[in-house]
Amino acid sequence: METERLSARLRDWITERATASDDGEALLDGLCNALCDAGVPLWRASVSGPTIDPAHRSVGLTWYAQEGMTLVFIPHEQDEAMWLRSPIFALLESGEHSVRYRLEALRNGEDFPILHELRDQGGTDYLLHLITFAPGIALRGVALSFATRAQGGFDQDSVSVIEGILPTLGLALARLSLAHTLREVLGTYVGPVTAGQVLEGNVRRGQGRTVSAAILLADLRGFTALSDRSDPLDMVTWLNEHFDALGDPVTGRGGEILKFLGDGFLAAFTVPDAGALPCNVCREALSAAVDALAANDALNARRRAAGRPELPADLVLHFGEVVYGNVGTGRRLDFTLIGRAVNEASRIEGQCQSLGHPLLISDAFAARCADALEEVGTVPLRGLARPQRLWTLPGLDRSVPVAATGQ
Repeated sequence: METERLSARLRDWITERATASDDGEALLDGLCNALCDAGVPLWRASVSGPTIDPAHRSVGLTWYAQEGMTLVFIPHEQDEAMWLRSPIFALLESGEHSVRYRLEALRNGEDFPILHELRDQGGTDYLLHLITFAPGIALRGVALSFATRAQGGFDQDSVSVIEGILPTLGLALARLSLAHTLREVLGTYVGPVTAGQVLEGNVRRGQGRTVSAAILLADLRGFTALSDRSDPLDMVTWLNEHFDALGDPVTGRGGEILKFLGDGFLAAFTVPDAGALPCNVCREALSAAVDALAANDALNARRRAAGRPELPADLVLHFGEVVYGNVGTGRRLDFTLIGRAVNEASRIEGQCQSLGHPLLISDAFAARCADALEEVGTVPLRGLARPQRLWTLPGLDRSVPVAATGQ
């Protein structure tokens, strides 16, 4: 009866924490400490499961008594040999949902490196449970393990307490996994700032707000011609390499990529105080553009050395007031920047090759910069009533002609 009361108290605690917060690390840390305080001789606990993430196939939390929590991400590229020799894989293959290993009496046939490692660290007992989630998404469930150093392993009361909280803990982990996945997937596909807007409920068509923003538009020159004579899978690989080179400096300096446009992208640096000059946000946007061009040039140098085709980049920096919000059909929306400034940036980008500059800066953006810029000239832009004065940054190499790239 005392064991059941303890399990009930811990179930209430799990439910309260899991509904009040999305912090899975705090939940596991608090639960492990609560188990120890209740007399369960817990030395190590872990939670691991698949994730929906472009960089990682799974994530794990491991807790050690007196040491706390460690978060580990497993990349998609990691060799599967260790996974195939894990007790989790063996349990999945068996079709069972739980297994117990007496670490002090491991047999040679139980060739699981993690168990021998734990035994060498003084572990005596290891409990492993699989909790499955509802089908339909890649989050198939989680694996929970509990280990002790107590002589003789876990006693029956400790095992009963752990088993008594598993259904509630599984439900809590399912909720936390879904909440984490929702944020991460949205952030991956629409950007972290935009994901925050969507999760706050800004999902109605036409809903948005007017913001001042530095706009960065990037385009890879010669991509269409190259794609006509190259393997489509090679093109995808090359495109991703260039997007990494161009995009990482943008996000690293506070910009958000809002939309990929075939062989380019639209990014924004929101300016909270448009009246403050010189503009620190515009300085970051300009630095991001310079770093992006340098990274793309370095990538092209590596590609040239490997005998592969190059893709020069054209970048535009513009500043203006735009609407940041929803546009689309009733059930299919895009959360992006809308407004004249976006159209103007697109028109300016079309001048990069003819003017011979990989970076063009609008007069509106230039007026907000403390950097010494070089005037390119005043040019008419299609669809705009007035010619636009354009600038660039001194010292940047002129754009490489398409003919010189083999495109």
